[in-house]
Amino acid sequence: MGPDELQQIAIVAHRFYKEGALQTEIAKELGISRFKVARMLEHARENGIVTIQINVPGSVDGELSVALRQKYGLRRAFAVSTPSQDAQSIHSSIGRVGAALLAEMCTEDDVLGVSSGRTLIAMAGHLRGLQRCDVVQLSGLVGAHQENSAEIIRRVSGISRGRAYSIYAPLVVADARTARALRDEPSVRQTFDRFSAVTKAVIAIGSWSPPDSQMFNALDVQTRERLVERGVRAEVCATPLDENGSPVDDVADRALAMHFEQLTRVPEIIAIAGGPKKTEAIRATLKGGFVTTMITDAATARRLTR
Repeated sequence: MGPDELQQIAIVAHRFYKEGALQTEIAKELGISRFKVARMLEHARENGIVTIQINVPGSVDGELSVALRQKYGLRRAFAVSTPSQDAQSIHSSIGRVGAALLAEMCTEDDVLGVSSGRTLIAMAGHLRGLQRCDVVQLSGLVGAHQENSAEIIRRVSGISRGRAYSIYAPLVVADARTARALRDEPSVRQTFDRFSAVTKAVIAIGSWSPPDSQMFNALDVQTRERLVERGVRAEVCATPLDENGSPVDDVADRALAMHFEQLTRVPEIIAIAGGPKKTEAIRATLKGGFVTTMITDAATARRLTR
């Protein structure tokens, strides 16, 4: 094949793939038949003149995602490739996929529950569209203002244009009596009453060994040490979990959050977490069998599927 013919194939390929021209338009411009245009495009692909690369949105590793889904019996799993392994990069990358998934899955019939954490703040920041639905805060306030669940609820409900149900109270308080009093406060009670209506929940996963958890930091040292001695490895919605994903209920009466039993009855539970510090916490949570969808970074997914 001579240079003139190669040049013509390159022109045809550029017009078709880069500029979106129809084959009939190209044929008319070059004075050749549409069938010859089709043959030239086929030749371009077969001989490497044109290569086609398929990029999954969010850089999701399909094979690794399937392995993660199968190992833990999940409905869906997303192993997201990240530019680097620093925390900000991981939060942003998996948060972006979480935002896209919510936009795809949520309907006007849903009631969306959301917990707190840096990854969920990143998710809320990437959210660009959402069907109108109510948004319910699943756990009380803890951590910096920019990371707490009230801020996430504000952002997500602003996009969904649904009603926001917030908990303007701490995640964990000093004793059960104080917790009961706060739960009876009308605005908090209204949110707690809405828990049973939640159809989709988006939760973060806190790690206790090594510590990477807002709840861990909020508890007094004595309580933390007691829970670690009892084998706590992770925490979701203020419920500590052991290595098998079973709840350790030492602080349930002091927490202002959806109770674990109520959480497990939510039809769709989407967990978003990643990074080397979170690996064992994610593993423990997935062993519990209540998470239906897991979004994590590819490096963590590899560790979880070994």
